Amino acid sequence: MNDLPETTLFMLMSADGKISTGVGDKRDFDKDLPNVKGASDGLQQYYDLEMLTDLFSFNTGKVMEKVGWNEERDDIERLPVSFIIVDNKPHLTKRGVTNLLKRTKKLYIVSTNNQHPAKTNLEANLEFIYIDGKVDFTDLFKQLRSKAGVDRLTIQSGGEMNSLLIREGLVNNVSVVVAPILVGGRDTPTLVDGPSLITDADLQFLKPLELVRADVLENSYLHLQYKVL
Repeated sequence: MNDLPETTLFMLMSADGKISTGVGDKRDFDKDLPNVKGASDGLQQYYDLEMLTDLFSFNTGKVMEKVGWNEERDDIERLPVSFIIVDNKPHLTKRGVTNLLKRTKKLYIVSTNNQHPAKTNLEANLEFIYIDGKVDFTDLFKQLRSKAGVDRLTIQSGGEMNSLLIREGLVNNVSVVVAPILVGGRDTPTLVDGPSLITDADLQFLKPLELVRADVLENSYLHLQYKVL
């Protein structure tokens, strides 16, 4: 039996592969696309599909900070989903951890920072996973499957983390909702960022895909599903 969870990279992206409307914390699809005529009408379809993803969700503290989880929130709806958040800096504050604990069934914080604010939180639905040194994501994913029962995992992190996981062979499936919009911008985050390939040896990191399904949604949105070969 495979000792790794079955993983799916699930993201919203523009027709030119961008996953944000620009650079910096002020630019974000969730915040900006509802205000863009021609893209706003079909956006809800992405959130509807997101509700059908796995019961374990993988992300980073950087993304959580960007989308506002460190801010004060009054009404937080709990989801039947457990979050696995990698956060070394840390990007999450004490309030951010508390907010996410209210949001998730169980919160796993993975960090190389032994001073992370999650370490001293004693909530029953929090597990702090301290890693001494660089995170070995293959080993981490094996632990998540064997110790936490993570059989299926949805990945919704940023372009840098997506690149790392893909190049380590830890992404089995890709499910992208394509918004009918062109964003552009050399520095705008894309679905897969990370270091560019240079040498012939680097070509091993190219990941061919097999199209499993292509659905034309309303308002010119697409839902594309691939298997990573």
